[in-house]
Amino acid sequence: MTHSLVLLVVIPLIATPVCILLHKRLLIWPVVFTVSWITFYIACDLMLAVRDGGEIYYYLGSWAAPWGIEYRLDSLNALVAVIVSGVNALVISFARASIFQEIPEDRIYLFYCAYLLNLAGLLGVTVTGDVFNMFVFIEISSLSSYAMISLGKHRQALLAAYRYLIMGTIGATFILIGIGLLYAVTGTLNIPDLHTRLSAMETSRTVITAGAFLTVGITLKFALFPLHSWLPNAYTYAPSVVSAFLAGTTTKVFIYVLLRFLFSIFGTGNMFDIVSLDKVLMICALLAIYSGSISAIYQNNIKKMLAYSSIAQIGYIVLGISISSVAGLTAGIIHLFNHALMKTALFLCVACIVYRTGKVSLKSLGGIGKAMPWTMAAFVVAGLSMIGVPLTVGFISKWYLILSALNQEAWWLALAILTGSLITIIYVWRVVEAAWFRTPASELRSGKIREAPLSMLVPLWILVIANIYFGVDTGITAQMARQSAELLMGMP
Repeated sequence: MTHSLVLLVVIPLIATPVCILLHKRLLIWPVVFTVSWITFYIACDLMLAVRDGGEIYYYLGSWAAPWGIEYRLDSLNALVAVIVSGVNALVISFARASIFQEIPEDRIYLFYCAYLLNLAGLLGVTVTGDVFNMFVFIEISSLSSYAMISLGKHRQALLAAYRYLIMGTIGATFILIGIGLLYAVTGTLNIPDLHTRLSAMETSRTVITAGAFLTVGITLKFALFPLHSWLPNAYTYAPSVVSAFLAGTTTKVFIYVLLRFLFSIFGTGNMFDIVSLDKVLMICALLAIYSGSISAIYQNNIKKMLAYSSIAQIGYIVLGISISSVAGLTAGIIHLFNHALMKTALFLCVACIVYRTGKVSLKSLGGIGKAMPWTMAAFVVAGLSMIGVPLTVGFISKWYLILSALNQEAWWLALAILTGSLITIIYVWRVVEAAWFRTPASELRSGKIREAPLSMLVPLWILVIANIYFGVDTGITAQMARQSAELLMGMP
């Protein structure tokens, strides 16, 4: 396993120019498919190694940290790497038929290039132990995201990509300023070395200012309320597989970045005790839960509904972080994993609908459950998971969140979590009611609309089954989340 850690980033990075060389040849999808599943296998192998044997280190060029760039894998980023590579592998398995319909043929190879570049960037952000190297990978993943969104067939895709570009650039600037301020006062960019040096500077105004810049920049990147304005249109007008991939990976990686800065670099003493950042994050998280859920209720476009739902689900993750305890962090990290499963499945259901009908409006999809029973059954299961019904991963997330709130004797917070889940029922039911209980449109009655092909249903149902399996057997996810929470809180 000597080089496995660096291969997570190197393999998709090397495969990117290969896609350009293949251009329009039929081999391009098999290459991306193979790279994706190899990356997922390596990530799973590394996670099991971390679980059983502790942290893994890799020094690039054999230059030891803090002088050289270090890759390091612990229980937290091992889990995030599995999330990113796993979602990537399933989405790319699903994508072949979908992208031929939604992306012009002469641009498909560009999509694959941007896709692999995005994967390399996200995995680089996850495994690097150097904050400037992290910033470089953030920009690699962000630039490729803008490109993928712009490939959507609607004109609004260009506007959504441009808006995301502007907001993302502002966020990146804030992150870079924060990193620069930290380097100015410590003279190092290595994460453990930064933590050691900052522990003696708890009340430094420069350090607190750096923390403020970093928090704003990172939360803008993962669309925490009120910095979420770019997300709904980006998810709505991007190609369907891009929406699924971004919803399952990008926001999760940037939440990981926030965890890494707040806990592994600053420690809870700086940002939580001195400037009460935990209270600020809690307020923003609650506003995200309610504003996102209520906005989702009024959407007629299913993709936009799921986009607003993502804002609410991000709120649940940040709510766990804001509790600032081992139980709260465990709940937030578990939901980080679980939300990737449920939201990727929901967006892939929409991709199946778009593939067969070309429509995403609730008004035009009445009775589609009878024409596409397997697709809509998958939507129902994933929707129940998002609500938090027992025997699904969503229930596990809500259960841990409520327990963490009760451990802090915050009964009102537990009630807020339950209320937010009840609101979720409303917009999930709107889709279920339209699909199964409305009179089918003439196009559906004529039999022209058929079920999605098997190549799309298999990856979708793997995710659906995972929503149930990890809702019953929480051994791996709960253990890794607990280990990660204890690591972040500085517990041996």
